[in-house]
Amino acid sequence: MELDKRFLWHPYTPMQVYLEQTEPLVIERAEGARLFDADGRSYLDANSSWWCALLGHRHPRLVRALVDQAQTLAHVALAGITHEPAARLASELAALAPAGLEHVFFSDNGSTAVEAALKMALQFFAQNGAPERRRFVALEGAFHGETLGVTALGGIEVFRRPFAGVLLDCLHVPRADGGPEKAFAALEEYVMRHAGELAAVVLEPVLQGAAGMRLYSPDLLRKARALTESAGALLIFDEVFTGFGRTGPMWASQHAGISPDLLCLAKGLTGGMLPMGATLSTRRIFEGFFGDGSRAFLYGHTYSGNPLGARLALEVLAIYREEAVLERARPKAERIARCFAALAERPGVFAPRALGMVGAVDLGTESGYLERAGWRVYDEALKRGAYLRPLGNVVYVAPPLNIPDDDLDELLGIVMESVRAVVG
Repeated sequence: MELDKRFLWHPYTPMQVYLEQTEPLVIERAEGARLFDADGRSYLDANSSWWCALLGHRHPRLVRALVDQAQTLAHVALAGITHEPAARLASELAALAPAGLEHVFFSDNGSTAVEAALKMALQFFAQNGAPERRRFVALEGAFHGETLGVTALGGIEVFRRPFAGVLLDCLHVPRADGGPEKAFAALEEYVMRHAGELAAVVLEPVLQGAAGMRLYSPDLLRKARALTESAGALLIFDEVFTGFGRTGPMWASQHAGISPDLLCLAKGLTGGMLPMGATLSTRRIFEGFFGDGSRAFLYGHTYSGNPLGARLALEVLAIYREEAVLERARPKAERIARCFAALAERPGVFAPRALGMVGAVDLGTESGYLERAGWRVYDEALKRGAYLRPLGNVVYVAPPLNIPDDDLDELLGIVMESVRAVVG
């Protein structure tokens, strides 16, 4: 802890408060749905370590796959070179993805997967007869990552404000959970008014994570698909959080039965073992970069298609198939939904919602990432053995999809007790 407080700059952390007041958890190991600190105490990992450990920690098959791959090929550049894990993974992702997504570009996290999609959209139009298409549309409350390009898409003001003067041009549609009709009307107005200059509409399908686990109707996705096709723009789905079964089906876009032009993946892609991202595209977009070298997608990352990450991702997909992860998660999802519905019977608890392996409530009517009520619940949960990081006043769970039933029952019990301790 001494070295931590002297040298480390933590993400999403007010550092003066941290240095002066915080005694951090010191995690030494993790297994299944649990984290273990330096004193040997365990904590249930209620958010899958920032939403990526979808199969829990230290899954034995993933550990074996990582060790096996490391013994033969840990890394090689993917520019003009290939290797079996990357080629096989691209093939399997294309087969598993929504219809029409045939080509896979690898990067190293969710932000860069979305950043690649934005650059693909802009360059595609610039060199295929529509250079004026440079604007994007996203939802209020949107969160698509932290690199400078994707910060423009973000609809959480506290994240955007420091960079407002240097961002891409993005219009924000009113959030759909506040009323679908208003969102539909605004989306139609924005898209049609700017049809000739619009590059893409970018959406987190059905569930906006960092906005506070806000759900909205799949009808908005279908509306967006119809509008972008009419306007000649692209539709980009960011499934960094919602993909790999978090909302029930493998992809959240399946709730609407549609396919985007570009699909962005990360987090659960390697089961939380290594950073890796992927951007999937249609053949039309892929072939829009054919021609001389100046038309190529001159973009990439040192670890694009890294063999270790690719081998882990292949094993993740095999585990989903062979261990029936999605099917076994359904009764767990039902228990989460019942728990959060029951929480709303307490005074001061509002807007219970659940979808797949996500459940959330609001404490009070104030919203915003910097609100503090959720952190009081965090403190209570920590005492009881759960790591329950809130989003402002939003208390939520997003545990591993394969969390053991006993651990899930314990976690939900801690959530109930902790919220009651705060709201009375």
